[in-house]
Amino acid sequence: MPVDLARLYDDHAPALYAFLLNLTRSESESRDAVQEVFVRLAERPGRFAEVRDARGFLLRLAHNAAIDALRRRTAQHNAIERAAKEPTELFAKAASPDEQAYRDALSSALAELPEEQRAVVHLKIWEEQTFAEIAETLGIPANTAASRYRYALDKLETLLRPICAP
Repeated sequence: MPVDLARLYDDHAPALYAFLLNLTRSESESRDAVQEVFVRLAERPGRFAEVRDARGFLLRLAHNAAIDALRRRTAQHNAIERAAKEPTELFAKAASPDEQAYRDALSSALAELPEEQRAVVHLKIWEEQTFAEIAETLGIPANTAASRYRYALDKLETLLRPICAP
């Protein structure tokens, strides 16, 4: 007998969402995990053939989906942290000591920006993306991208003022 995903969703999705919301404390992560559960079932409906307790099975799948998402997020965060700690040369070496001092100060100031602002600055300046393109790239609203850019420029101005002031 084929699995009636629509009925399963109607009967169990609210309970799965409530469970995941309590677990993750994130509405978007909870919605994503519920969706992942039903996508997995749609891809492999045979998994449901021998199930006696539908709710228990779905709760277990939801829990596993949440744990998988947490592991992916943790691994991504750790990779970003490792990369952030590695010394990077953003700019080519300058012939002039003054120019090199400015490049070093700018590189250091950029490193002090929060990751979200640094990403927007990079996409805006080096990739020449519009705020709409940045929003699409980062999965954020365009107004958020513009705000992060403005905050980053304010912080960079403050950090670089000592070397730029006449």
